[in-house]
Amino acid sequence: MQYTLQDLRAIYDRTSGYCHICGKKLALSNYGRFGDKGAWEVEHSNARVKGGTDRLNNLYPACISCNRSKGTVTTRTARAREDRKRAPLSREKRAAARRENAIIGGGLSFIGAAALAGTGWGIVAAAVGAYAGYKTNPDK
Repeated sequence: MQYTLQDLRAIYDRTSGYCHICGKKLALSNYGRFGDKGAWEVEHSNARVKGGTDRLNNLYPACISCNRSKGTVTTRTARAREDRKRAPLSREKRAAARRENAIIGGGLSFIGAAALAGTGWGIVAAAVGAYAGYKTNPDK
């Protein structure tokens, strides 16, 4: 099937440009370029031979080796081979998860440090906890 640049962008953005099976970083410009760094293909989560469609909700970006080795096995099985349970988050979902991690990290750090060392240290701990929470990779 031929995909428009708009289709490819939408598929690529579903996982923020990471292979939905192994998590490897992909390059939007290297779609279908076997052998190039970050080369990828469109992968059907539910294989066409098993009734999968070409609708956008069934299409994910995958590095060429993952796409071709997956064959007709389920996405769950393919991800399990890579010790993964789900696809990487989209940019929007990743940003929301990082904000949530920062709020939780800052709040818990403030409560713990304020209880042990007072409000001043609680504020310092909250800043460190928020930063650590934000930097935590929500895809793991």
